[in-house]
Amino acid sequence: MKFLKRFNHIELFAGCGGLSLGLRNAGFDLTLANELSPMAAETFAYNFFNENLKQLAVKNEFPKKTFWLSSQYDNLTDRLRENPFDYPSIEKGKSDIYNSKKNFKNSLIIGNIIELNNLLEKDKQFLDLLKSAFDNSEIDLISGGPPCQSFSMAGLREKDNNKNTLPWEFANFVAKIQPKFVLLENVTGILRAFKDNDGSLYHAWFEIAKVFACQKYIPLCLHVNARLVGVPQNRPRFIMLAIRHDIIQKLTPYFKTGSAEEALFTPSLNFYELVQKNIEKVTYASLQYFDVSIPEHFILFQNSFLKYLVNQKEVNVKSAIDDLKINNPAKPSSFVRNLNTKFANILKKRKHINNHEFRKNSQIVKCRFRIYQILQQCNNRDITNAVFNILKGVEKNLPDNVWNELNKFEYLKENNQMIVFENKNDFEEYLKLHPTQKQTQKALNPNAPAPAALSIPDDACHYDEKELRVLTVREMARIQSFPDDFVFRSKITTGGQMRKFEVPQYTQVGNAVPPLLGLALGKSIAELLKLLDK
Repeated sequence: MKFLKRFNHIELFAGCGGLSLGLRNAGFDLTLANELSPMAAETFAYNFFNENLKQLAVKNEFPKKTFWLSSQYDNLTDRLRENPFDYPSIEKGKSDIYNSKKNFKNSLIIGNIIELNNLLEKDKQFLDLLKSAFDNSEIDLISGGPPCQSFSMAGLREKDNNKNTLPWEFANFVAKIQPKFVLLENVTGILRAFKDNDGSLYHAWFEIAKVFACQKYIPLCLHVNARLVGVPQNRPRFIMLAIRHDIIQKLTPYFKTGSAEEALFTPSLNFYELVQKNIEKVTYASLQYFDVSIPEHFILFQNSFLKYLVNQKEVNVKSAIDDLKINNPAKPSSFVRNLNTKFANILKKRKHINNHEFRKNSQIVKCRFRIYQILQQCNNRDITNAVFNILKGVEKNLPDNVWNELNKFEYLKENNQMIVFENKNDFEEYLKLHPTQKQTQKALNPNAPAPAALSIPDDACHYDEKELRVLTVREMARIQSFPDDFVFRSKITTGGQMRKFEVPQYTQVGNAVPPLLGLALGKSIAELLKLLDK
């Protein structure tokens, strides 16, 4: 029997483990993971190491594969709820690592990447061990998605936000370890320019590409969509694949003249040479990114090692979650069956579906959800705006043409009965009884992939009129392509000031790289790595 070659990787900003799960299926074994949040780390440890941190804390025991870089606390109970922005330095805190002789291979380090970089600066022995993958080889891949709230189009997008330094800390770590490949994932908003105070444009993705080129890596920048790898969500992402300069020299002989690979890498190689000559003269126009939404670029994806990023059929929401309904659930779709089978050999088999607890919604909220469902079915922006003008108290009356469309539907009354309104005045009064200032929440379209913004319960409600509720964590996870055997740990949700540092289950799902996208990216990189052994 012939065994497939396995590769290794280090995962930074690991979150709950969506990217690691996909990479594992693509042939990459974990050398080390790093995550800031103890809440997300609790999920990672549970699924990849079978370590129940909450249970260990009750027994006053410590895990064997999960370590704190630095903490204020000695006990595991307090560490699991610690504010990660209050972690002390390694010298001042309680560390499981500093001057330790433990074997950290295939483990998770919880802590700040800045402190991890500081540790590698001071501890050459640990650096050498990590650089050699703990077994006298070298690291094939460093992957991760630095937090990107300030790059997000939904956020403030502040150039000087301190979270913008994290991609550079990522690059700093890469410079120390020198892996063959680097995979950086980020929100699509990173492709849009910031404006300085003087009005000049600042392109974050381009600046990051320059940093990696300075460190002798050739950056290939991509705009992809998880929808095209079979994830039931319209989720565009920025991907930078960077290849060490000596590795690209070994690969280019395999890129035939006129091939898609040659077309993809030629601009990056030219950009790399410009950076080596004089980085001060490198202009924004000297590097392009390849966008799957552009037909000419899509063909390059199809005909190259990137084909795994565009080779799956679109999956709709109904196929992902219709079997999880309370009322008249369908049988699991082929998507669900294949998803669970695909990762069956990686995750521990669970006896039942976890993270599927239903949240309670008041009657007024249920009535509002029914309104959202109808607006989704109408799929008309003018109708939606007219209804929300009343819900927000901006207007008192509906245009007649809007009423003529909405009077065909059944609405939920306070007695849980569905009714059809016979006159416009009664319907307008009904809308006024269900006020809201939100206009972002909407009902899902069962016949299309979910929208990109799904990270908190309030983002969307169910599409079925008998399911007037928000989605469960498990339904969110299905939409993100997590198999049912992947269990989310820690708090389900949070609020108030704790949102600034807590990463509960809903947020873990929303922040994750979809495992099927991680799998497609892993297959693409593995195809290039295999060429090195020819």
